[in-house]
Amino acid sequence: MQSKHVSDSSVVMAVVMQPADANPAGNVHGGIIMNNIDSAAGVVALRHAAGNAVTASIDRLDFHNPVYVGELLFLKACINLVGKSSMEIGVRVEAENPQKGQVRHVASAYLTFVALDRDKRPAPVPGLILGTDEEHRRNSEAMSRRAMRLAEKEQEKRSRRQSKP
Repeated sequence: MQSKHVSDSSVVMAVVMQPADANPAGNVHGGIIMNNIDSAAGVVALRHAAGNAVTASIDRLDFHNPVYVGELLFLKACINLVGKSSMEIGVRVEAENPQKGQVRHVASAYLTFVALDRDKRPAPVPGLILGTDEEHRRNSEAMSRRAMRLAEKEQEKRSRRQSKP
């Protein structure tokens, strides 16, 4: 299996926010934005794995600015880290007011996807070729997040074992 460059699977998606995406005041629902984050990350995972991949987790998601009906939602997604069958994908969300040309950072999120084979079992993914300083920085930060996620999982397992009679 041949390793891939980060740019081989990166995507930028643009979506126009419609009235059905918002509350009566015109603010786009957070769930709509979350759905678009998952979609953008899913495309990156699909491209990198060259096959089916599913969302395993999403790290903390904070909304920094609102998004309004009629604005363009830009989702910039790229792969930061690969494991045996897992991939961490970062998504930066920006909103643009097309009339004013103003762009605001809305949210950032890190999602973990797992590649699946035809039997829906974890499948190996290609390695990741890092080229730029930015890609190396993102990869290093992703390794730290992965270590924290694994430590949290282990703590949850210990807690469950201790709470059993």
